[in-house]
Amino acid sequence: MNFEEFKNCGLRRSLNILSGKWKPLILHNLFEEDQVRFVELWRNMPRVSKKVLAEQLKQLEEDRIIERIEVYNFPPEVYYKLTEKGQKLGPILSELHSWGNGLG
Repeated sequence: MNFEEFKNCGLRRSLNILSGKWKPLILHNLFEEDQVRFVELWRNMPRVSKKVLAEQLKQLEEDRIIERIEVYNFPPEVYYKLTEKGQKLGPILSELHSWGNGLG
C-alpha cells in the first residue's frame, strides 16, 4: 500500500474518527438516548473534564457523527444527538463491545 492508498483507506479514516479516549463512551451514551444534554453526558463520564468532553464532542460534530442542538432558554441548554451517519456506528460498536467482553 502506498501513501496515497493509505491516505484514502476507509479503515484509517474510520479509526481516525473514533480515536480519542472518550469518543466510544460518548457514542455509547448517545445510543442509549435520543438526545442528551451536555451536563448529562458529563455526569455519565468517569473523570473527564468539561473541556476535554467539549473538545471530543466538537470533533465528532466536525466529522458529522453527532449534531449539536442549542435551545435558547434561560439558562441556555445544549443537546447532542447522533446523525444518520452516526447511527450507522451502532452495530459496529455493539460488535466491538461483544468482542471486548470475550477477551476477558
